[in-house]
Amino acid sequence: MSPATSAAAAVSVMAVAPQAYLVVGTILFAIGLAGALLKRNALSIFLSIELMMNAVNLLFLAYARMRGDAAGQMVVFFVIAIAAAEAAIGLAIFVALFRARQTVDVDKINFLKW
Repeated sequence: MSPATSAAAAVSVMAVAPQAYLVVGTILFAIGLAGALLKRNALSIFLSIELMMNAVNLLFLAYARMRGDAAGQMVVFFVIAIAAAEAAIGLAIFVALFRARQTVDVDKINFLKW
């Protein structure tokens, strides 16, 4: 057996099935959704939304790999860029909110009440 053949056999044994990525991505999305719906702290809700976006990125990459297409990777690149901008703006809003109200608890924030 040549070294190239043994290396190819090792790669095929260590490869993870795309269905495993789909399961992990779905579980991560469900955890993020539960966190976004059940938490009361605005920062925890924000982190749960970030977890959901990363789960969707994982699913995009898994489907792109299954199709043998690079379009999913391009979408993930743009989602990561938007998530970085969202994180910077979101954290700035949380800092301003905490300075104004001394809390980031969503039950105690009432900007829309008269």
